[in-house]
Order: sequence, then C-alpha cells, then structure tokens
Amino acid sequence: MKVFQVNLDCNRDITDATIPETAFRLYFFKKAAKYTINGCETNVSANSAIILGAGGKKDLRFPPRQDLRFDCISFSPSTEDKEFMTSIKLPVNTPVRIKDEFSLLSSFIEIKNNFVCQETYTDTLLELHLKIIFVLISKFHTSIFPKSNDLIPRYSELKKIRRSIYEKPSLEWNATDISLKLGISRSYLHRLYTEAFGITFIRDVIESRLTRSCELLTSTDLSVSAIAEKCGYENDSYFMRQFKKYKNCTPSEYRRMAENND
Repeated sequence: MKVFQVNLDCNRDITDATIPETAFRLYFFKKAAKYTINGCETNVSANSAIILGAGGKKDLRFPPRQDLRFDCISFSPSTEDKEFMTSIKLPVNTPVRIKDEFSLLSSFIEIKNNFVCQETYTDTLLELHLKIIFVLISKFHTSIFPKSNDLIPRYSELKKIRRSIYEKPSLEWNATDISLKLGISRSYLHRLYTEAFGITFIRDVIESRLTRSCELLTSTDLSVSAIAEKCGYENDSYFMRQFKKYKNCTPSEYRRMAENND
C-alpha cells in the first residue's frame, strides 16, 4: 500500500500533479456535500465515506462556493491489498454513511501523524490503519455487525459530547461539568466514556486539542503561541511539552516535516 498524500479538514478539492492517475482516493465528508463523478451528480450526507477507484477519481467535481469539510487520502493498493478489499466486500465509488465517525477519524489522524513523521515501520502502520478504515466502511455498508454501542447507557449523549469536544477543543472541558449535565457521578462518566470510545475522557480532550493543533500547524502560518491558545492551552510551555510527549516531536518540528512531505 503506497500512500501519496494525506489531507485533513479540507474545504476545497485536492489537486496534485504528483499523484498518479492509477491512485485511489478515500474521502470522508464531515459535512453534507454534492459532487459529480463520471457525469453523474451525487448527494452525500455528513459523516459519509467514499473510496474512488482510479477510473473516476480525476473526474470528481464539487459545485462552486459549496461549504465543504472533508478528509482525503490518496493511495495505491497492491494486488494483495485489492484482494483484501474484495474479500471484505469493500464498496468502491459508493458513499457509505458512517454511524460512529470517531472510529474512522482516529485512523485518519494516525495516518496523518505517521505520514508526516516518517519513522520506523511507517509504511506498515499506514497500511494497517488504512485496512482498519476499509473494514469500518465495509462494516457500515453491510450492516451485518452487532450494534454493541447501542447497549452502552447514555451512548447517544456521550457521542454528542465527544463530537463537541472535537469541534470546539479550545473550550474548558472537564468531567465535573459533564457529569452534572448528565446527572451521573464523575466515576460513572469516566467508566461509560472509556467503555463507549476505548479512551479515557481526559486523554480524549488532549487528543482533540492535539489533533486541532496538527491541523493548524499544517494549514496555517499561525505562530505556535497562537495555535496553543486556539487549542485551549493557556500556557505555551505546557502545550509544547504535551505535544512532544504524545507526538514525539515539537510543534515546530512537526510543521517542518509536514512542509517537507508536501
């Protein structure tokens, strides 16, 4: 599996002459969108994924002035990868509504981080995370998997809270306020949150802030100090220490590596 480019939180279509025509393209639409491919117009709802094969990728068009927000990965699967995609009945050129978008987004983020940093076993990690995305898309397309999350108490409310955390990471998120809002204890909130999303509430708040900071580092010229503030950090030094701890590089190093990979 060869990954050519990873773009997060795009608001316009991606054009890159270095990406071969034989490449596939994976889109995850965070907002509802309308596009034309091979002359056919398609409406896609928010939180939907689509994998475009080599034949139709270059003909994708979005209407002008459309309010877009999506992630995109350009990749080239090997023969073995294509056999895997076929074996799990992965739909191509077909939009798939993703019920639990956070599972998908976490893999997008890991792919972006590994693509930027290019460390040992990067290619292996990129392939594994892409295959996770493939399985998730196939899962929601076929709807044959048990809906275990529906059995978790307060899941729909927790999911809305998690979406808000990732949409507004600069806010002061704390377990006390949320537990009071839900009318449950802090310890019960922490247990439900971890059971629902496989990550603790505190760690998820950190991930939301670091995810936004990575987006701003690669898509803007804002200073590290300004980015820290926009991501909910009152102290630049703490932001840089936390970024280094979880991303294994400083914000400035991350920005340079992202520029070198463009």
